[in-house]
Amino acid sequence: MGVTSFPAYPQGHAEMSQATGHHQDWVGIAVGATFLAGSLLLLSGKKKAGLVVTGAAMGLTLLDQKDTVQEWWHTLPRYLDEAEHLIDRAQGTIDDLAAKREKLRSIFNR
Repeated sequence: MGVTSFPAYPQGHAEMSQATGHHQDWVGIAVGATFLAGSLLLLSGKKKAGLVVTGAAMGLTLLDQKDTVQEWWHTLPRYLDEAEHLIDRAQGTIDDLAAKREKLRSIFNR
């Protein structure tokens, strides 16, 4: 039976790990608690209050994630243009099929 020796930690290592361990995301905690409260209100049948509280949680989330919201805001027009282009192509295909259907009906009705 011997004495077990523990490796020595570098100078100041323990102090650094304690300082970073106490950092908490208070906005994230507030958002989570607000979403939970809104969900509980909705489940208990208080729809208007639940929607208001859930809307407040969404507002807090948007404030906390400003960079992400700004990025989405700048890319949204591109996605809307792509969707509009897709809808235009679908409308063109539907119009083409309707014209072919009418042509076939005129051929068969002779």
